[in-house]
Amino acid sequence: MLIVLATSPRVAPGLLSWPAWQALRSASAVYAPAGHPQLPALDEAGIAYKVADEPDAASVSAGGTVVWLPEPRDDAPVPPGAQLLRGSADLPGAHLLDLVATMDRLRVECPWDSRQTHQSLAPHLLEEPYEALEALESGDDRAFCEELGDVLLQVVFHARIAAERADGYTIDDVADGIVAKLVRRHPHVFADVTVSGAEEVYRNWDEIKKAEKEEKRIRAERSGMTATTSVPSALDGVPFGQPALALAAQLQRRAARAGVPADLARLAADDVGEPDGSGHDIGRALFQLVTRAREAGRDPELELRAAARRYRDRVRAWERS
Repeated sequence: MLIVLATSPRVAPGLLSWPAWQALRSASAVYAPAGHPQLPALDEAGIAYKVADEPDAASVSAGGTVVWLPEPRDDAPVPPGAQLLRGSADLPGAHLLDLVATMDRLRVECPWDSRQTHQSLAPHLLEEPYEALEALESGDDRAFCEELGDVLLQVVFHARIAAERADGYTIDDVADGIVAKLVRRHPHVFADVTVSGAEEVYRNWDEIKKAEKEEKRIRAERSGMTATTSVPSALDGVPFGQPALALAAQLQRRAARAGVPADLARLAADDVGEPDGSGHDIGRALFQLVTRAREAGRDPELELRAAARRYRDRVRAWERS
């Protein structure tokens, strides 16, 4: 009997399942191509093997069990009549290693990728998420999956560029940072905090985030990095580079969660003044619409996008007619 022992290229050599080790130890013959990453592990385990591009047909025909280790890959070739045995399997997320390795190679070997900087890639940090959002709205799951890959590429690309600096960081630092943040902000999952529901999770998140910002401010002052003594604001960290409609919505959401009186949003719109031909009244009306949308539990950005899609469909229908 021929057993094809398949292994993952993303799992360290020697980390094989117990059935795999049993098959190797009980086999009448073991074959593997030269340079197979499992060979040092077989040497250490005292398992004899023969180096060959493929198993010897005579050995397979002679009876007993022959184990063949093809090169590690996701789709190991299985000859007719052979038994496939998975010696190692990927954990969820293991294919991210392929992306990191691919990015490393592109950064060295591709003339375009090798010359990119954080600044030259900056436009894609805006474009790719919008393309992913458009795919999500279209209802095309395959397209959405593909666009998420483009978004993920931006993260890996920027981390790869940063890793080249002496004071830089790596993709592992990026992952460690977000994992630590998620653990801190979910004490009801990773600690002994009890919550009554999603709303309390939301409130706890904001309180923890506020405490983190205050701790950062204190550390910065103690280290002499800044002399600021300003009071932390609920609006700290809101990116003003985002589209104005989304910016207004995020500012209002943050303020509402912090307990800011709702009237301030209306006053902010009223401060623009009466229509004077300058167009300021348009900004006031838009800000008021954002307030109405938020109070109705709707996202103004998504609502406007939905209206834009409906308008697009009407225009195309008119063009066809």
